[in-house]
Amino acid sequence: MAKKIKIGALISGGGTNLQAIIDACESQKINGEMAFVGTDNPTAKGLARSQRHGIPHFAVDYGAIIKCYRANNADSPPPPDFNFDEILAKQSLFPKDAPVDHVRQFFITRAIAEADLLSEMTPYRFDLLVLAGFMRNLTPYFIDRVNAAENLPRIMNIHPALLPAFPGTDGYGDTFRYGCKVGGCTVHFIDYGEDSGPIIGQQAFPIAPDDTLETMRKKGLQKEWELYPACIQLYAEGRLQLATAPHPKEGEKRLRTIVKVLPA
Repeated sequence: MAKKIKIGALISGGGTNLQAIIDACESQKINGEMAFVGTDNPTAKGLARSQRHGIPHFAVDYGAIIKCYRANNADSPPPPDFNFDEILAKQSLFPKDAPVDHVRQFFITRAIAEADLLSEMTPYRFDLLVLAGFMRNLTPYFIDRVNAAENLPRIMNIHPALLPAFPGTDGYGDTFRYGCKVGGCTVHFIDYGEDSGPIIGQQAFPIAPDDTLETMRKKGLQKEWELYPACIQLYAEGRLQLATAPHPKEGEKRLRTIVKVLPA
């Protein structure tokens, strides 16, 4: 069997997808093992899951960092290697006409927190970083330091909607309120935008007329717990490859990045 990959995870809440990944590693459905679990929320219940399985874990309190910066930003300088103009040129989270002061505050506070995250991650070697309900947008500052010198991205996320429809923090809620007859979930690589990275895999399910948002979420979570480990295993097998394809709305004028799944 090929060498197991090392998997790091970031969570914000209960960590049900984290548990699915841990279970898949332990049952050898994923040829990998957990290296660490990190969170932006010191009270995240998912940390107990890592503790039960003997996985190193840590917290970087984003809320406290942001609060401190807003109270007195002179005492909260960005990391020495932070370059706002470079980040601004790369980011796709804000429109170009967004207020510069607001954008600057966002990226500085996130870079301070992300530098702490990177510092906490440093002791652990990892091949893949999975976001398992991590409710913070990662910025180019963090992404570039994790993906450095890699041909394939190393940050994977699961989203509760069939992207590119319904990006954002409430994919299932947006899908349900829109009146869709089909819901789903998506695993994708992270890029500089919000839920806009190249798609690795998707699972769909029907939304019945008598479904509530709660019953729909339960259907979605069952699909998530199947899809995420399967996509991670494709990564472990070396079967994911980036490629380019014409943009579906613009023909040959602009190319987009896609993920090709290579045969076993």
